[in-house]
Amino acid sequence: MSVLQDQNVSRKEYEKLSHNKDLQIEPTKLWKLSTTIIPVVIGALGMKKKGTEKYIKQLPGNSNFRELQKITLMGTAYILRKALSI
Repeated sequence: MSVLQDQNVSRKEYEKLSHNKDLQIEPTKLWKLSTTIIPVVIGALGMKKKGTEKYIKQLPGNSNFRELQKITLMGTAYILRKALSI
């Protein structure tokens, strides 16, 4: 998962997919396992790219996008409080 400025969401998703490609290939070669990269990129203010829901549905467990947005916003608030010493 990545938290970043809202205008960089699409670019960061592409970076995550390309950066983790080796991690996807390695288990396939070593142990003949099927792997999938699931990029979940949410902007610092909760912005998402279109189609993010299809990735979230692939996550194991009961994940929903609103909970992920809430976690992201709480993390952003924590960083701001720490930076501003509030």
